[in-house]
Amino acid sequence: MEKIFLIDDDEGLIHFLSRFFQRKGYAVKTCLSGRDAIKIIQQEIFDLILLDYKMPELNGIDILTSIKASQVKTPVILMTAYGSTDIAIEAMKRGAYDYLVKPFERKELSRIVGEALQVNRQMKEIVSFSGAEIADPTLPIGNELKIIGTSRRMQDVYKLIGQIAESDVSVLITGESGTGKELVARAIYHHSTRKEKPFIAINCAAIPENLFESELFGYERGAFTGADRTHIGKIERCNGGTCFLDEIGDMSLNAQAKLLRVLQEGEFERLGGSQTIKIDVRVIAASNKDMEKEVEYGRFRADLFWRLKIITIPLPPLRERATDIHLLADYFLARFSREYAKPIHYLSEPARKKLSAYSWPGNVRELQNCIRRAILISTSDIISEEHFVLSPSKEEQPLSSISREQLLDRFRIKLETIIPEILRLSKDDTHVNLMEMVEETLILKALQECGNNQVHAARLLGISRNTLRHRLKKIGDKSMLA
Repeated sequence: MEKIFLIDDDEGLIHFLSRFFQRKGYAVKTCLSGRDAIKIIQQEIFDLILLDYKMPELNGIDILTSIKASQVKTPVILMTAYGSTDIAIEAMKRGAYDYLVKPFERKELSRIVGEALQVNRQMKEIVSFSGAEIADPTLPIGNELKIIGTSRRMQDVYKLIGQIAESDVSVLITGESGTGKELVARAIYHHSTRKEKPFIAINCAAIPENLFESELFGYERGAFTGADRTHIGKIERCNGGTCFLDEIGDMSLNAQAKLLRVLQEGEFERLGGSQTIKIDVRVIAASNKDMEKEVEYGRFRADLFWRLKIITIPLPPLRERATDIHLLADYFLARFSREYAKPIHYLSEPARKKLSAYSWPGNVRELQNCIRRAILISTSDIISEEHFVLSPSKEEQPLSSISREQLLDRFRIKLETIIPEILRLSKDDTHVNLMEMVEETLILKALQECGNNQVHAARLLGISRNTLRHRLKKIGDKSMLA
């Protein structure tokens, strides 16, 4: 149960807030004195602190300064009856997560508190990278997250995280959906020098374009209809910490320009404002798109792209690190059997074979959900193959059961991944060389399949033997003509 600490000398407000949060399932502790509150914070751990600005002994800014000087990571929300921009700015400078103007609406209170608690969870969850280790059963659920894998590709990822975590350079994480980009970003944060400061994750694809700039950079009172107070944006809340921008390829061009200024100059203006705000934030970005193509098509700024990709961490899809499938399955089995209090300890051998044979288009996230579902529906202490429901259309079929059309589709998909790389290195004779290379490979593989029998190879290729001999002569394989 998450614990909220309320500091205010108004007993009526303390009573209201206590009941409000308790009804939502939070534990609540209250204090009417600033000096007593500082002593309590040094002795107890809280998930969120709500602090009144106007206190009789120490004002809220002084209490906030003392809290931050004690290296307490807990987010602090300042409550004030004075909606002055100066107080808001000073509160943010001193490390507040946000501020609330009294009297506040319940909806606004719930929103800000919910966001602050989410940030607290992300800051306190330990993310590590390991090999064959399984979840530690002694740790509380939610306090342990691991990036699992012993494959060479994942070992390279671990090394890169270790090499760049303590620097302040921007990082671009690439990879398909479900490969664990946010987990890698959080691992970088937890191993960085900024780990005591905020970590805020922003899904750029989930914010409507017309709200994106105000959510990211904030707005001033009166900036638009309904802007009745200064709103602190997520970038500003992250001052001194790390901002993770997921699906950055979906960010609007206007927002890209402002983000570029943050990276280059360390400054920005809120929407509707003229005051330049200085900011110190490390940006980690991620995308499942081909960002070079996004730049080429004019959907993403080239200068921002090059600024972000100082360090690039490419995450492999699960199908390219198949040796990690069983490690991941065992990790999720241990984690979810503990989370749902179900004594399931084993995966049957047929179940393991079924996992290995699947192509996992949804990557690690799909495997995680697959194991979670199997645990929930299992009534014994072992997971069998029947517990896994995998879409037949997504499973790899044996070649003998694939139609000509399916085979051509596979071939086309593979070509689409290879040809862009070839075209980047293109010369005037690219087309001729590519066609000759494909033809040569096709003929030599056909001969190999037919034991160098030219009659059978010609029949397999659908050409005459004379045509085959002519092609071989062109290839220059004299040994095959002997």
